[in-house]
Amino acid sequence: MHFEILVEDASGKAALKVLVPKIIGAEHTRMIRGYKGIGRIPPNLSAHKAKDATLLGNLPGLLRGYGRTFKKGKAVVIVVCDLDDRCLKAFRRELFKVLNACSRMRGFAWR
Repeated sequence: MHFEILVEDASGKAALKVLVPKIIGAEHTRMIRGYKGIGRIPPNLSAHKAKDATLLGNLPGLLRGYGRTFKKGKAVVIVVCDLDDRCLKAFRRELFKVLNACSRMRGFAWR
């Protein structure tokens, strides 16, 4: 199985480079991608924002791309970020809203 791990900052990426191999083992592939902060979910989820270097600013485009790339293969996308002052339930709903919108645009299913 392949794991795509999206993390909001460079320090989180450095920590995950050490931790993830110990958690998932050597038999799985992985890519850990760090961003320049958490950012905001764009209001237009179908827009392409190439200049945004933040995790949430890139998330809709990334999910659409992963949907195309891993349509027939097995892959897991993991989003790692701080909640800061966010409400967990509300933030989780926002993330699932993005995922659902992207899956309808590309015709992939999530579990």
